[in-house]
Amino acid sequence: MARHRHQGSPRPGRAAARERRRGRASAWSLLSPRSVVGQMFLLQVVVVLLIAVGAGVLLVLTVQHESSQDASHRTLAVAEGFASAPGVARAITSPGASEVLQPRSRAAADSADVDFVTVVDRTGVRLTAAIPDLIGRHTNEDMAPLLAGHTVQSKAVGAVSPQYRAFVPVRDDEGRVVGAVGAGVRTSSVSGAVSRQMPVLLGGAASAVAVITGGAGLISRRLLRHTHGLGPAEITRMYEHHDAVLHAAREGVLIVDGDGALLLANDEAHRLLDLPEDARGRPVRELGLPAPVADLLTSNRTATDEVHLVGGRVLAVNQRRTGTDGGPPGSVTTLRDSTELKALSGRAEAASSRLELLYRAGLGVGTTLDVTRTAEELADVAVPQFADFVTVDLVEQVLAGDEPSGAAVRSFRRAACAGVLEDHPLFRPGERLWLTETSPQVRGLLSGHSVLERDLRGAQAWHRQYPERAREVVAYGITSLLSVPLIARDTVLGVVNFWLSERSGTFEDDDLALAEELAARAAVSIDNARRFTREHGMAVTLQRSLLPSGLPEQNALDVAYRYLPAQKSVGGDWFDVIPLPGARVALVVGDVVGHGVQAAVTMGRLRTAVHVFSALDLPPDELLARMDELADRIGKEDGSAESDQGIVGATCLYAVYDPVDRRCTMARAGHLPPALVTPEGRVRFLDLPAGPPLGVGGLPFETAEVVVPEGSELVLYTDGLVEERGRDIDEGLAGLAAVLAGARGCPEEVCAAVLDTLVTPGRSADDTALLVARTRVLPPERVARWEVPNDPAAVADVRTAVSAKLAEWGLGETAFVTELILSELVTNAIRYATGPIGVRLLLDRQLISEVSDGSSTAPHLGQAAATDEGGRGLFLVAQFAERWGTRYTSTGKITWAEQQLPTGYAGPRGLPEGSAAHPA
Repeated sequence: MARHRHQGSPRPGRAAARERRRGRASAWSLLSPRSVVGQMFLLQVVVVLLIAVGAGVLLVLTVQHESSQDASHRTLAVAEGFASAPGVARAITSPGASEVLQPRSRAAADSADVDFVTVVDRTGVRLTAAIPDLIGRHTNEDMAPLLAGHTVQSKAVGAVSPQYRAFVPVRDDEGRVVGAVGAGVRTSSVSGAVSRQMPVLLGGAASAVAVITGGAGLISRRLLRHTHGLGPAEITRMYEHHDAVLHAAREGVLIVDGDGALLLANDEAHRLLDLPEDARGRPVRELGLPAPVADLLTSNRTATDEVHLVGGRVLAVNQRRTGTDGGPPGSVTTLRDSTELKALSGRAEAASSRLELLYRAGLGVGTTLDVTRTAEELADVAVPQFADFVTVDLVEQVLAGDEPSGAAVRSFRRAACAGVLEDHPLFRPGERLWLTETSPQVRGLLSGHSVLERDLRGAQAWHRQYPERAREVVAYGITSLLSVPLIARDTVLGVVNFWLSERSGTFEDDDLALAEELAARAAVSIDNARRFTREHGMAVTLQRSLLPSGLPEQNALDVAYRYLPAQKSVGGDWFDVIPLPGARVALVVGDVVGHGVQAAVTMGRLRTAVHVFSALDLPPDELLARMDELADRIGKEDGSAESDQGIVGATCLYAVYDPVDRRCTMARAGHLPPALVTPEGRVRFLDLPAGPPLGVGGLPFETAEVVVPEGSELVLYTDGLVEERGRDIDEGLAGLAAVLAGARGCPEEVCAAVLDTLVTPGRSADDTALLVARTRVLPPERVARWEVPNDPAAVADVRTAVSAKLAEWGLGETAFVTELILSELVTNAIRYATGPIGVRLLLDRQLISEVSDGSSTAPHLGQAAATDEGGRGLFLVAQFAERWGTRYTSTGKITWAEQQLPTGYAGPRGLPEGSAAHPA
């Protein structure tokens, strides 16, 4: 149809030409002053011209005013935009602010069509300027309003010329004013803009007639300009869309004026706040809203995601002020229903709490290998986060470390109990419980699953097992029970009971999974502790069976000892007191590296070896050398079968004390040195050569001798006494010396004082062996010595002298046997040995006969034939002596024999009776 209309109408160019010709003709007639029409037209023209001139002048003034207003608004917008730009506040307070802000301010001025953008600090010093020479100088703007947080607009004379300018304060993240940003336009720029518009104004005045005749079009065009190019249809459509969106939004929208009256509320706001139909225009405080919500809506303050409870709904409220840019004051508020989100958040929080409980259980349950302590940790971790009270009942065999039998499923021992209060009526730890088959605990054990009793007041089966105690529990306020079996590796260990009081509610089905997970984790830890308890008990039993059960009788030393196994695992510490020929005594202390049964077995093997080698009466250094070879051989043999079973290392200290000459001969293999406490109380650690540990090999061992005053104390110990994690061993030795210096009394009391001071009960990480030996001296009157010439005739003199000494000691009845033994030993020495020959008699617990010579050849007991004239001397010695043997010295050997004293023999005056050694 458009094409048809264009074809049916005259061409636009020809019509315009005809109209121009018609207009020129009519204009000529109108301009003729001869006609009244012309005069009227001229009069009208004059009037129009006057009106046009007046309108032009008015229009010029208007344009100049609008240009000034535009300059003022533009400077304010530029200043506000630059002041709120990211990084401006931080740059103002940082060093080198001008270098950072000057380029940005110049770019902002160019892009915003203003003459300058300047930044000043709190003192008014320019940080940027259109003229660089002005940087660093004070601005003439009053800083007081800006520091108070106000925006300042003015027309003033600046550093160069009059100007329109606006200053806006700059705030940091904490809201403090750190400076200001100013933007300005010079008045000359505004005047230039007006001058540039003068041709348009003059053209408008010259065409005033055309403007009047075409007023409708001009008015339409002006209307379009004020409506941004939108026509009435577009404006109507935009309003309809705005109204539809406002009322269809899922968020409530409220507009409140500065006086607290409701101007607008969409449908969602009406629903969320339950507003009356006539709410618009009424004061907010009269709408029946909760006080916190009404206070927020009328406060005209900013709020972000504030949570408020309105009519059972959880609302997230956001509010912003209006009127900050010159509009009417008030606020715009949005409401969002977060009830479902809150419920989801609550469930997520509950899940997080349960995960946290399981995490804490993983860290806090099973920290030790003690069954009872593990049960206590399970009870402690669940209170009060999961239950008000928790009790753990274990099968009695489990507490002892044994494998529970099927018949023990009803008999329990309460191992742990924890709660929010201490005066509860539940059974206390240590009490024994016998449960019926219908009880919740036994039902859970038989089924392998947890049993929930929501209300104990109606749990008849639970009431029947302990009626009186059940009534007390219910009367106390405990009303809900969740019983979970403790089962690990198909072994029933016990049951854990979670109790809730009435004020805490009841257990629900959701709690079953958490309780079973807690019980499953704890059951594994309890079973590990049970297994460890059993193995630890076996190892302790084995170790104690390998250690001496008592001390042998001897007179040389008054000995007391202590042995403490490690708390978690037995070790390889050992000690020994071994009587030797010649009234001597050997003291032994050793330590096998490692813990467990293997260490205990190795300790037993080494202790047996020490006994064997000491029976050979080897010197300490040679004995340790033999021990080193044995340890190396054991390590290789055991290591070939199982790579982790060989001896890693062992230490040993071997000391021999002779009460005749008070000499103590010692050697050590990697062991700590012994302490010597004199009768005056002075303590020193003997400086013994430190040989390598047993089983290492490669280095010889050295012997040291020390003369010990009578009544001194030799203290031998293992590293568990003085060494502790986090403490230097020198500190431990100093502590031991301090205790020994202050300890008084018998060796038993010294042992007690040392352990009470240095060892914390129940916390020893390593075995501890302690041996305290107080020295005695064999009086000279109980020792007899003779030098024997290398002549067979001297044997008779020896027999006579010995007989006289025995008579002096009151042992005349043993004289014949003793003379026979000594005559045979002296005869052998004269016949087969070399060097000086000596005879010594010692009266101790036995009568000891010794013959020394310079030969290193030991006599051997032989079987004489019936036709042999000799060879029966040592046979007679072996028959009449309780025991006999040979030991080597640095100058030869000593052949000795021991005889029992007659029954009832009291001995000469001064003979000590009995041994002072008492096992601890």
